[in-house]
Amino acid sequence: MTKEALRTFDEAGLLDTAARLFRQKGFAATTLREIAQAAGVLPGSIHYRYPAKEALLVALMDRAIERAIAAVRTAAAQSSDPTERVRLGLRAHLHLLLSGDDGVYVLLYDWRSLTGRARDEIVRLRDRYEAFWDGMLYEAAGAGRLRPGVDLKLVRLFGFGAANWVATWYSPDGDRTPEQIADVFWSYMALGLLSDDQRAVTPANMPAPEPPSPPSPSPEEGR
Repeated sequence: MTKEALRTFDEAGLLDTAARLFRQKGFAATTLREIAQAAGVLPGSIHYRYPAKEALLVALMDRAIERAIAAVRTAAAQSSDPTERVRLGLRAHLHLLLSGDDGVYVLLYDWRSLTGRARDEIVRLRDRYEAFWDGMLYEAAGAGRLRPGVDLKLVRLFGFGAANWVATWYSPDGDRTPEQIADVFWSYMALGLLSDDQRAVTPANMPAPEPPSPPSPSPEEGR
């Protein structure tokens, strides 16, 4: 590729096109030639920047995670209260999932298509986002806002599992907005389902919670 071609190469447009095709046809069924044709570039131009289709998918997921971190960080910055920051972050996370961004859809579902080093790279990117959330949860725990012994990893997995699944059933014509759904999920996580008089009743077979492990430093902290 010439220097002039490099200057005019629309990488963002290429990624948008790839995300749309991956979502419509699936990662395995989409070829680089189809992506090039839809993006209006030569196949060699893509190969120059992305030597394999897997590299293109990794770049897409990297961009989606950067957008997710930026959205959650911006939302959480609206409050200094650690638990409110989590609620606002959950709102931003769910709003992004339901924004119609093809790249976010690919992030949710197509990472399983990768193997080897490409899959390892995606796991690293996912771990970065999870570490970002762990930081907010440990901040709330450190401020004494959570019950002692709460397993914060399970809290994060529970929250992500509930929020991410919304992308499979949400309809704009439904009864609730994404923000309302996020707030309801947060109320279930923060307050539980039992009435006040039932919260003190603990099943005899319920194991005592183990104290949480200290958080691992996030990649950003290690820089």
